[in-house]
This record gives sequence, C-alpha cells and structure tokens, in this order.
Amino acid sequence: MTSNTPIENNNNVNPLSQHLTSEVIRSRLLKENISFFANDNIADHIEPGEITKLEEEVADKIRDLLRSLIIDIDNDHNTLETAERVARMYINEVFKGRYHKQPKVTSFPNVKNLDEIYTVGPMTIRSACSHHFVPIIGNCWIGIKPGNRVIGLSKFSRVADWVFSRPHIQEEAVMILADEIERLCEPKGLGIIVKADHYCMKLRGVKESHCSMVNSVVRGDFRHDPSLKQEFFELVRQQETALSR
Repeated sequence: MTSNTPIENNNNVNPLSQHLTSEVIRSRLLKENISFFANDNIADHIEPGEITKLEEEVADKIRDLLRSLIIDIDNDHNTLETAERVARMYINEVFKGRYHKQPKVTSFPNVKNLDEIYTVGPMTIRSACSHHFVPIIGNCWIGIKPGNRVIGLSKFSRVADWVFSRPHIQEEAVMILADEIERLCEPKGLGIIVKADHYCMKLRGVKESHCSMVNSVVRGDFRHDPSLKQEFFELVRQQETALSR
C-alpha cells in the first residue's frame, strides 16, 4: 500500500548525495508527493536496474555499520561477505514488500453466487518490528464472505507474505492486509486474525519468551452481523484445535 501523504520537502535532500540510488528514488518520491514510511510499498517508483544498485549501496552502509561495531570484516572469515548478504536479505526477502510489486493475483466471477463464509489459515507470516528491526513471526487467518469476485486460496498466502515483508507494527500490518484483500476481491465480509511472536520482546527488553500478540480486524458483514463474526472466530478455533492434535 502506498499513500499520498506528504512527509518531507525537497529542501531536505542533500545535493551532495544525489548520485546515491537511494537519494535518486527518494527525490522521485518527494517530487511525486508519495509517502515512503517503513510499511509503504514503493515499487511503482523504482526504475529498472535500481534494485541492484540499491543492494550495492546498502551493502556499503552495512560495512560501515560493522566497522562502527568494531568488527574486522577485512580479516574475519565469518563476516567477509556479511554486508552483501544482509543487503540482499533486506531488499529481496525480509523487506521485499517495500521494494517489489504485489504478486499477480487474478480474480474470477462468483458465478455460483457463493455466500457461505470460509477461512484460510493458518498462514505463516514473517515480518520485522519497525522499532528494532528484529523478527515478528506468527500465523494469520483470513475469513471471507464472498462478493461478486473470488481469488484462489494460495493467493491469500502470497498477498499476506507480501504485506508482512516490511518493517511493521502488527496493528497496522493487519489493516494494510485487510485493505489489499478488499481491493482484490471485494468480499461482502472480511475477517483477519494474526497471532505472532515479537522478538523485540523475546530477544531484548523484557525478554518474555512466552508472550505473543493477537489482533484482528472485521469488516463488512462480519462487522455488522455478530453471528457471522462469531462463526469466523469459531472456524479459526477449530483449525487451531485440529492442528494441535
């Protein structure tokens, strides 16, 4: 999801760094008044060839970080190519939902006028906390009451992976995913539940190893009809129970 919220002006761009790929892209976004928050997708504003150049630039910055951490990357065989690996990981894997376009999703007419709800899940989601850049890993369930269009079950997983592969806070990620699903298939009702472990709590800080976060969003008929909402939550509970056996 890319918003049109202005967040900076062109006076903040350092003219000495215009040759950097990141600054070229950033200037383009500012000129077009496009937001580039951590959980925005900016793929439509990246030109062919710039991803590779961006990887090289990020690798240079990671090398500077490692040197600032006083790691001998010139002689330590374990970190000799760490910068390149981290750059590729961020741009093409962990944060691919920022730099790459949404996977192709084709919708089909609901020719049988299906109107019973169904759920898909649990789907594994992997993200990173936008506060500390450490993992968020968990499960996602999507419930649908079909409208005029439907999409294949596997596409829910692909879209969820694309949305969550950005720096996030979980509350916003679920809302962004709901927006995308509504755009793709215009369901009469939509419910999403995400249960995830946050390593900003497990690895650091309070170090609560057994703590997780659960949140949900319900829209359309799921929001206005309590019985449908309850049916969705019950189907998710049954899926969880079946998997735990």
